[in-house]
Amino acid sequence: MVRIGVEIHSMDVKEIAQKFYDYSLHIKGYSKETIRRYKYVIDLYRQYCQITNIKEVSEENVRSLFFHGRAQRNWSANTLIIFHKSLLVFLRWCMSQGYIDFNPVENIEKPCLEQKLPQKLTKQDSTRLLEIVYNYPYKNKFLSYRNYALFAMFVFAGLRKSELLNLRFADVDMENLAIFVSQGKGKKDRLVPISQTLAHSLRRYLEERKNKNITCPQFFASSIRNNGLTEDGLRHLVKRVQKAVGLKFSVHKLRHTFATLMLEGGCDIYTLSKMMGHSDIKTTTIYLSASIDHLRSQILKHPLN
Repeated sequence: MVRIGVEIHSMDVKEIAQKFYDYSLHIKGYSKETIRRYKYVIDLYRQYCQITNIKEVSEENVRSLFFHGRAQRNWSANTLIIFHKSLLVFLRWCMSQGYIDFNPVENIEKPCLEQKLPQKLTKQDSTRLLEIVYNYPYKNKFLSYRNYALFAMFVFAGLRKSELLNLRFADVDMENLAIFVSQGKGKKDRLVPISQTLAHSLRRYLEERKNKNITCPQFFASSIRNNGLTEDGLRHLVKRVQKAVGLKFSVHKLRHTFATLMLEGGCDIYTLSKMMGHSDIKTTTIYLSASIDHLRSQILKHPLN
């Protein structure tokens, strides 16, 4: 039942959704990435099913969207699960606020999640990537040193895209060789050690940054303004490097590459889990299957080999 005092115009889905975004951001403390995901899912549902009033939400039209996604948009099982979870949370909140009487998503089954190995670059491709980033014909030394340090940060520290873009100058401790990741995924702080190889590229970038009198608080700065590198700026840079290297990769693929290379180098799973910022060590164990070198080293322990 709708609560007494809820006006007719407030039953508009767009208005209700905006209240949900505000609640999720300011009260629940969800990240802006999570809010963007909610907005994308709810907007697509609203537009595809042509819903304007919250009372028009039904199990039938939710199922219709999910079927359309799988049959026409070629959604993976993981994409459908994301849509399912996002609508489930939104409609639960609508129930708690008295906008609807039941949550139609509760009765809709989810597909089994596909157990895929994380996509990664090989050691050879990782080396080639860094070499091409280093030797690329940039306009100036700042771009050369910054871009190499940036890709080295992904490959040698395994940061997420949002963590790198939000990294502040004060978060990188070159004296103690540590990166402080503030409020990463799941609102968790963590420390990631800096190897000597990464430290060398960071020091070179920091020296050039100082020469250009860049004072913005973000660690990775824009080349044209005294402020941090933006998400768009990073996206354009990745596209340019993809073309130069001749490889299709994402920033998240570089994070998978870091994890796999660490295991191949002998890092134990518990330490890697801490560096990756995983809440559950089971999340980290998937990289054991992705590393053929690690598996090969373990099979040699068979007593009859």
